[in-house]
Amino acid sequence: MDQVLFIVWRESVEALLVVGILYAWLKASPAAGQRGLRFLWGGVAAGLALSGLLALGILGISQFLSDDGQEYFQAGMALVAAALIVQMVYWMKKHGRTLKRELESGMSERVQQQNWWGLLVLVMIAVGREGSETVVFLYGTVAGADGSQMLGYAAAGLAGLLLAFATFWLLQLGGRIFTWRRFFQFTEILLLLLAGALLVSGLERLVSIGALPGLVDPLWDSSHLLDDSAGVGKLFADFAGYRSHPALLVLGVWLAYWIAAVGFLRRVGRKA
Repeated sequence: MDQVLFIVWRESVEALLVVGILYAWLKASPAAGQRGLRFLWGGVAAGLALSGLLALGILGISQFLSDDGQEYFQAGMALVAAALIVQMVYWMKKHGRTLKRELESGMSERVQQQNWWGLLVLVMIAVGREGSETVVFLYGTVAGADGSQMLGYAAAGLAGLLLAFATFWLLQLGGRIFTWRRFFQFTEILLLLLAGALLVSGLERLVSIGALPGLVDPLWDSSHLLDDSAGVGKLFADFAGYRSHPALLVLGVWLAYWIAAVGFLRRVGRKA
């Protein structure tokens, strides 16, 4: 549930940032007027609808699969979610400094051309991107949950959304401690940890159904020191991929992921 809260919180804040930038620009632009704002909110609604269609599509596909097919599908979605998280962190490191300028430039061009539908599409893509990522991340996280757990996940999602509005409000106030830069630096670390956890989850599913060899499974048993099914161990398992009974293959891929991710993102950070 902590994963769900974090994903909804982080993605909602980013979506609010995008919409907030475009809203502020339109309010300050005499050429846009109320018509521009109507197309802005229309783009937001279209982006949310696009995300909803993706969610229905994913759920529909999973319903038509056999038990083994669902295992493969859920493992695949967890791995796709992990890859998308890394891509999102990379994209934000590369474009975070110029995001506001790029959005306002695209908006200005469409307003000058009176291309209101182009403005709607711009907003729809921006919001739909965040919503679609949220759908994939959440499915990769909650796949296989039973009915009793889904109520808790829904509550965590609602809490994440409310927390996102509060966070956005605080960030808009500005300050030396709680700034947009520190927010992205902090959540970047958490996102990479979460991607590692989703990677482990997907690989474990494939090992459990025999699609991948565990090599040595389990490699060790550290449950007497830190159990991954409760308390702090469960938190580390959800957010960092910790396992008290790891398979050698899963552990090796997890270590390779961290070596590659840290090295690659450090290079991107230096270039940025």
